[in-house]
Amino acid sequence: MNAILKNTATPSNAEWHNRRLAATPRGVAVMGDFFIDHAKNAEFWDIEGRRFIDFAGGIAVLNTGHCHPKIQAAISAQLQRFTHSCYQVVPYTEYVSLAERIIEIAPIAGPKKLAFFSTGAEAIENAIKIARSSTGRGGVIAFGGAFHGRSLFAVSLTGKVQPYKAGFGPFPPEIYHLPFPDVAASLDATKHAMEQLFKCDIEPSRVAAIVFEPVQGEGGFNVIQKAAVQWLRELCDQYGISLIADEVQTGFARTGKMFAMEHFGVSPDLMTMAKSMAGGTTLSAVVGKAAIMDAPAPGGLGGTYAGNPLAVAAAHAVLDIMQEEHLVDRANVLGARLAEHLKKLKLTNKTISDVRGLGSMIACEFVHPVTGAPDAERTKQVQQAALKKGLLLLTCGVYGNVLRFLYPLTIEDEVFEEALLILDQVIGA
Repeated sequence: MNAILKNTATPSNAEWHNRRLAATPRGVAVMGDFFIDHAKNAEFWDIEGRRFIDFAGGIAVLNTGHCHPKIQAAISAQLQRFTHSCYQVVPYTEYVSLAERIIEIAPIAGPKKLAFFSTGAEAIENAIKIARSSTGRGGVIAFGGAFHGRSLFAVSLTGKVQPYKAGFGPFPPEIYHLPFPDVAASLDATKHAMEQLFKCDIEPSRVAAIVFEPVQGEGGFNVIQKAAVQWLRELCDQYGISLIADEVQTGFARTGKMFAMEHFGVSPDLMTMAKSMAGGTTLSAVVGKAAIMDAPAPGGLGGTYAGNPLAVAAAHAVLDIMQEEHLVDRANVLGARLAEHLKKLKLTNKTISDVRGLGSMIACEFVHPVTGAPDAERTKQVQQAALKKGLLLLTCGVYGNVLRFLYPLTIEDEVFEEALLILDQVIGA
């Protein structure tokens, strides 16, 4: 009886939705009209008791799932010791040992060093600072369709106007965008654009960095060509430019390698990482060649909360889980199963134009069946139909016509199969 009375008194999703609209600005857009109550692995329940399968993972943050017991235990143990000291004031050993563990597995040649921060955008901002300090230059080259964060410089690097850049200019100078050379694009076109950039806008000797995502996240899960990565490496070596791989979304087993750069056989100078490195707690990092990382003077890097002790403890647990539960292999198994399933749907569904990705970073693109034009409306319909059946999906792409799949790599087989059945129903319809 007490439980019934308590549930009756609890505000509904609709009531909380109205309170949200009154208390928070419209710029913080919210996809769901429901509020989470609790979660476990690849499932969560809202405050009204409805169950959902989570194929969003907090936007690629939960490769180890919701509330993994080992992460909970690590955070709980750290909570009993201390929650904050500011590493730059009173350091702690766990920061250093985590840096050592990531340095050991980061696909960068030669001696390496690492600094922790709080968010992906912060990591990108600091990677640019480090590259500028190392080269003594100001120019930065990024790519169309890129997403690098929402802070002012990070959003300037982002290659998608709506909703990230609209209304926020003017942006910092000396940022240039080129066509992204994904596997469906012409590398020659990108090379020609680079040549024109160097002839018309900025000479190579003034470029500090080229930054790219090995697989574009928000841009539509576009996989860069291997030849393009090799060309960028050669170009950066030729002109003394720092090559930055943004692995914020691709890192920590998502693409079937611990880091996506392992697919390309090329070593960047700097890498950014965040999202799934700390199991849902706030942590990011820049790792890079030691000589480049050491360029900023003491005090030039850091942050009050950078390398938070609770997040560092969680990240240690994440690395343990990924090794013990073989999540790199699991990413390949699940991704292959999903891709095969989507490709079978594509055979009988003219609205699906492409299924692409690496490992478990898989996407499905929709077009109009007659015109072949990007079909954001169809994509939204599939997303909403899935949500009504209890499957949470995210859209992406410059045209908003791509579904991306970011389930926890720890998802149970039966829950994964249940999600595939829902996809059959909503895409087939």
